[in-house]
Amino acid sequence: MTRRSLLLAAFLVLALGLAACSSPAVPISPTSGEDPSLAPATKVGDAVAVSDSQGEVEFVVTPLNLTSPGATIDFQVSMNTHSVDLGWDLAAQSTLTADTGLVANGQTWPVGSSHHYEGILSFPARTLDGKSLVEGATTLRLVIRDTDVAERVFTWELSR
Repeated sequence: MTRRSLLLAAFLVLALGLAACSSPAVPISPTSGEDPSLAPATKVGDAVAVSDSQGEVEFVVTPLNLTSPGATIDFQVSMNTHSVDLGWDLAAQSTLTADTGLVANGQTWPVGSSHHYEGILSFPARTLDGKSLVEGATTLRLVIRDTDVAERVFTWELSR
């Protein structure tokens, strides 16, 4: 191969790599006056992943054990961006609230940083006085604060 062919091939590989890693954000438009920052409730057992594309970061949150939690209630959290540092401590910035009024603060999150980052966000399944967060609840609401926007709200309806 000639030097010119090698340079052309290198340029094409670089261009394709950049194109694959930078997809344009698709804006979410509200329907019937809904607040676009509030994701609709999703029934566990249906499509359980809930996404939020506010600001420069896309979040996708998937509950892992809502119907049968052990000591913790766990969520797979995936974050994607090309312009914001994702080094947040989501455990310190999150609350999980049941429609019964019980609230739990985030317990663990593997703090790290990258443009594409994911991990398990965990909450205690019981309050300090031993009450189950999911027992008797029909809805759980996860709020994550100060992640490029004031707050992100993810809601799931529990099948009973």
